[in-house]
This record gives sequence, structure tokens and C-alpha cells, in this order.
Amino acid sequence: MFRLGLRVTAVVAALALLPGASTHAQVRPSKSDAQAMTQKVAAIAAHGEGAARQGRRTTVTENEVNSYLAYEVADQLPAGVGQPTLTALGAGRISGRAIVDLDAVRKAGNSTSLFDLRSYLTGNVPVTATGVLQASNGRGRFELESASVGVLPIPKLLLQEIVA
Repeated sequence: MFRLGLRVTAVVAALALLPGASTHAQVRPSKSDAQAMTQKVAAIAAHGEGAARQGRRTTVTENEVNSYLAYEVADQLPAGVGQPTLTALGAGRISGRAIVDLDAVRKAGNSTSLFDLRSYLTGNVPVTATGVLQASNGRGRFELESASVGVLPIPKLLLQEIVA
């Protein structure tokens, strides 16, 4: 389970609430979609800080979320993590994918143990995580179901090492 910042929680929570299966049709990220999502995130954050916290629905598209990740959040990602995308799978399930430079991740980490699982992996690989996101009262909780590096499933512990 990972704790997410307010901005990222708002983005991911909005995506998880999209109905049905993914409508992601290989649409390229755009600055206009990123700007639209930035405005929506600001509105969500402002509403959450208000005195009267009543439910409020904000509609977002996968392309807005992915454009936001590409243009607004890219410089805040951990070392070695790039090209993040999220896909709504329906019923609160989401899948995230990023290209991870495992050498950069290892260099950014502080472990030199022979038992450090990251020391056995190298290169640029797609890392995928799928799970269920539940959001309420301004907080999000992501429950990881599965993760993989390339086509190989990996244990949650290894994903946590990569993300940490």
C-alpha cells in the first residue's frame, strides 16, 4: 500500500472512477489536456480544503490524466522512472505503467547489500502495476494486485524496492 500526495491522489482517484473499460486509444499526451487536468486538480484540492466537505464529481479522461503525468508531474518522478501512464479498468481498478531505468534506480538507492533484489536487474524495462484504488474523505488507498517487469511477474516486495 502506497501513500499518495494530494495532487496525485486526486488524479488517480478521478481515473479510477471512470466507468467501464479503458478508452485509451493510443492518443498522444497534449499540453491542452495537461492544462485542463491541472485546473481540475486545483479545483479538487480547493474543494477538499473547504469547510463544508460535500461530495463532488469531477469527470476526467485518461488522456487528461496521462497528459498531466507527462507534462506536469514528469519532473517530480523518482530517478529512472519515465513515461508513466494510467489506464482505467473499471470498478475502481487501475493499471499503471512506466519505463524504468533500473540502473538509475539502483544508483539512486542506498543499499549495497548482496540481498538487494535491485542489484540483479539492469536496463530499461516496462514496469506495470495493477490494483484497486479506493478514495474517500480526501485520502486514497491503492491495493496492489499484481506487478511485472516486462512480461515477468514480480513480487510486491520487489516493486516496493523499485518504487522506494
